[in-house]
Amino acid sequence: MAHSLYEWLWHHEFWLPPGITWEDMQESEDVHYPQPRDLLLSIPFALILVVIRRVFERAIALPLSSKLGVRDKQRPKAQPNPVLETFYSTRCKNPGEGEMLSLAKQCDLPLRKVERWFRRRRNMNRPSLSKKFCEACWRFTFYISSFLTGLAVLYDKPWLWDHRECWTGYPQQPLQSSLFWYYLLELSFYWSLVFTLPFDVKRKDFKEQIVHHAATIFLISFSYCANYIRIGTLVMVIHDASDCFLEPTKIFNYMKWKKTCDSLFMIFSTVFLVSRLVVFPYTVLYNTYYYSMEIFQPFFGYYFVNVLLITLQLLHVFWSCLIIHMVYMFILRGTMEKDMRSDTEESDKDEEKEKMREKEKNGITYFSNVTSNSYIQRNGSELLNNRTHLTNGHVKER
Repeated sequence: MAHSLYEWLWHHEFWLPPGITWEDMQESEDVHYPQPRDLLLSIPFALILVVIRRVFERAIALPLSSKLGVRDKQRPKAQPNPVLETFYSTRCKNPGEGEMLSLAKQCDLPLRKVERWFRRRRNMNRPSLSKKFCEACWRFTFYISSFLTGLAVLYDKPWLWDHRECWTGYPQQPLQSSLFWYYLLELSFYWSLVFTLPFDVKRKDFKEQIVHHAATIFLISFSYCANYIRIGTLVMVIHDASDCFLEPTKIFNYMKWKKTCDSLFMIFSTVFLVSRLVVFPYTVLYNTYYYSMEIFQPFFGYYFVNVLLITLQLLHVFWSCLIIHMVYMFILRGTMEKDMRSDTEESDKDEEKEKMREKEKNGITYFSNVTSNSYIQRNGSELLNNRTHLTNGHVKER
């Protein structure tokens, strides 16, 4: 059964163009082709990257955050309450109004205190500013290293300048060692992101990030097995180009360097929109969909890799809409809006709203006190003004 499934999975019609079999892809002493078993190396390399990241964040990024003035906000802690804690852990972290009223009755607490408890409890699970800073530092370090590596590997390759060269001799294109290590670096990094998903900062586009990581891993793996190496390297270097500006934008935002952050955000927006909405469709999508047909007829691998590329492009459109909205708000306000993907804390604004409500409730008393005092002061000043002091110290009424 397992042998039959293995034979079916690696049938040459799935992976190679018509007329090409795995026998045509046999290696020799001088010629090496991508082998699917090579991808197994990405798992231990991903674990090594996770270890390197932990060491980097603790030994370099965390001390750097304190030196650059990144301070974690002091958050008020939720008071221990077994009933509310059980509800929070097992049922819901953001209960509705009816559930709030029921919990308030069970705990014999005012509704406002129950609402405050849930807000503070949710804030306790939100990542600290230093954690966000460390994560951004690590990703920036990797993206800039990967981007420079990609440029170093591809600058003398013909398909970087003439995209039709991606298909010259396909699929019998020998694998160069530099391309292999570049592929292994990128695939290991995305596997490491999958391994650390439960511990990384969760943003509002968390589901889209999972889809992105899955599509990227499938795309890198399939492109390697089907020897789409040349088109795969173009995809990776295009993605890393904009990411090199995204992470430092976050870093300067956490440091409260607004002008630098705003400038980098505009640069990032320009690079992202141009690379993902212009360069990627022409260099990759059009190239894979149209130019490849000059060399071979469509087969399963052709359709599958195009589906994965279109999935990435849909994600590009989704994130581009968010970025365009932020750019629009930046033009209107003159400063960058908070990242729409970030999950902001609730305590400050909600506590202020509570204080405003309390002031409104006490507003009548406050207003009556103010008006009565001003009335006394005004009438008192009029009485004093109606009197004149004589030189002998006596007072004469006007």
